[in-house]
Amino acid sequence: MYRRELLSRLQLHFEALPPGVAEVHLNGESHADRALRLAHEKAHAIADRHPQAIVIGADQVAASGAQVLDKPGDAARCQAQLLSLSGGTARFYTACVVLGAGVRLAHVDTTTVFVRTLTADEIGRYVASERPFDCAGGFKAEGAGIALFERIESQDPTALIGLPLIWLAGALRAAGLCVP
Repeated sequence: MYRRELLSRLQLHFEALPPGVAEVHLNGESHADRALRLAHEKAHAIADRHPQAIVIGADQVAASGAQVLDKPGDAARCQAQLLSLSGGTARFYTACVVLGAGVRLAHVDTTTVFVRTLTADEIGRYVASERPFDCAGGFKAEGAGIALFERIESQDPTALIGLPLIWLAGALRAAGLCVP
């Protein structure tokens, strides 16, 4: 849903298809490598079924140090995740792959989020109001979650939401599409 909304900003006709790829962790794989591997697997899964299409595959891995920050799924895990991030940082590795029309392009954007020191009450209020259970890190930067941060360091602000549109627009132009 989030990537669909982002991609619609580029004013292109597209179809979003489920790739059917299991998002497994591999031992010894870096966070960036995992995101890139999964983006490739997703793109290839769709390209194999639609060989004439220009296909975009994307994946994101969020981490705080060695700990992967998966989607929390419920309020208790979301609050625990935000509490663990309080006063610290999280890195988001957002990978994107474009296949088709003679191009095979791949990119990983790294975004660092600096979380301010949060109180339990602030976390509770935020989680109750926004319910970001389907978001890695337990927050929505495009919503009220932005108030949880001290700053964000990124080359592409849309990468934090799940799709690096600045890079993607260039990759799609390289594939021959007209992107504003």
